[in-house]
Amino acid sequence: MGNIYLVGFMGTGKTVAGKELARRLKWQFMDLDDLIELTEKRSIHDIFSQQGEAHFRRLEKRALSQVSRENKFVVACGGGIVIDQENVKIMKETGLVICLSAAPDVILKRTGGYSHRPLLNVPDPEKQIELLLKLRAPYYARADKTIDTSRLSLKQVVERIVKLVRGKTKIKTKKKK
Repeated sequence: MGNIYLVGFMGTGKTVAGKELARRLKWQFMDLDDLIELTEKRSIHDIFSQQGEAHFRRLEKRALSQVSRENKFVVACGGGIVIDQENVKIMKETGLVICLSAAPDVILKRTGGYSHRPLLNVPDPEKQIELLLKLRAPYYARADKTIDTSRLSLKQVVERIVKLVRGKTKIKTKKKK
């Protein structure tokens, strides 16, 4: 059995749904941002502000590479991980990629009180959300399945993912060397 990778924009529920999904499947949960912060011993916000997004994306790729060697992990990925085709290839080779989506106004409500979201620290965050969603849409479309979480409860989101997982006869695994 491989991994389940939850991708999608910030505020779509990747972490909260991922934790509950892992509990339900009796798998391990990993948030790539948490892994990066643990490894780097500083916040994502600090990484972005001190060294920029490109550096963060390199750290993200390294973290994904580490986690992809594991099995039975539910992995909450950063919102921009899908921009890099190599990342998508790794995820597809080692598991099921599920994109969680939500409407821009829902995302704004869910992320509004958080100053640690570096991409939304702009004068008009809703316009920024709309722009980033448009730019990332073709990348998110690479996922094996998309679930709109805008009007679903946590329980409903997890139930839909469980049905998808059970519908797959086997989630791909990466052979260990």
